[in-house]
Amino acid sequence: MRALKDESSEISETKFDIFLGDCIAGMSRLQPKSIDLVVTSPPYNLGIKYSAYKDDQAREHYLAWCEEWAKQIQRVLKDDGSFFLNVGASPSNPMLPHELADLFGRGLFRLQNTIHWIKSITIDGEEGEETFSRGHFKPISSPRFLNDCHEHIFHFTKEGKTPIDRLAIGVPYADKSNISRWAHTREESRDKRCRGNTWFIPYKTIRDRNTQRPHPATFPPELAENCILLHANGKPEGLTMMDPFLGIGSAAAAAKQLHVGRFIGFDIDEGYLKVAAERVGTNIQREQHGLPGVL
Repeated sequence: MRALKDESSEISETKFDIFLGDCIAGMSRLQPKSIDLVVTSPPYNLGIKYSAYKDDQAREHYLAWCEEWAKQIQRVLKDDGSFFLNVGASPSNPMLPHELADLFGRGLFRLQNTIHWIKSITIDGEEGEETFSRGHFKPISSPRFLNDCHEHIFHFTKEGKTPIDRLAIGVPYADKSNISRWAHTREESRDKRCRGNTWFIPYKTIRDRNTQRPHPATFPPELAENCILLHANGKPEGLTMMDPFLGIGSAAAAAKQLHVGRFIGFDIDEGYLKVAAERVGTNIQREQHGLPGVL
């Protein structure tokens, strides 16, 4: 987990508003252009067994529902805001991420960046080195399909021109001669380059899913942290962030870790929300009337 400020800095606590209820209804009560950053992962319509949601709708109904909540995100997002959408697929439904990207890109948003979340990777060794693998994936037994080891993160903005802080999640140069060679491409010469659009973020190993990760489809908090750091430009305390499909609260945990100013989350599953609320030390709000400071 990253910390954006050192321990000697004055650190502000994140203000949380976590609501039990439908996100479309909840977002409809927010003021237009009141949200700086959205990081979320909706149900994928792949038949995943959630506690309070049926994840096998008819295709047309599912896409119409997605467009409905995306319109609310577009309405509440600031003109220079960022919307990071994590969405996966399955071998039997490989086009879903691309269908959503196409749907949202027709009039609602511009697709500014496409990021690949790598859950597991194998790298062949060089010059006698052994091949090694890192990360975790859900194996399948199939004569047709490969194991699925990645998901998409689509970075949507309203105009495709939102500035991001690429070096906030930068990595050191492997060849240190590049520090001076590429100094002209940035304001200061330092040992850091753009990470690019492939993010290797493995799940942490767990022993008991029911107690340690009681949700069938989560992303690690580090994924949301990357999104926050990219958009915050060094000032997360000034952001209002939202996750309309909060689940057990990975996005909220990231917001707390990086001291985002305000976080708003919605979910229809009280069991998941209890876990999310405990993770960040807040309470579940059952009434969505009067979201203070945003309405």
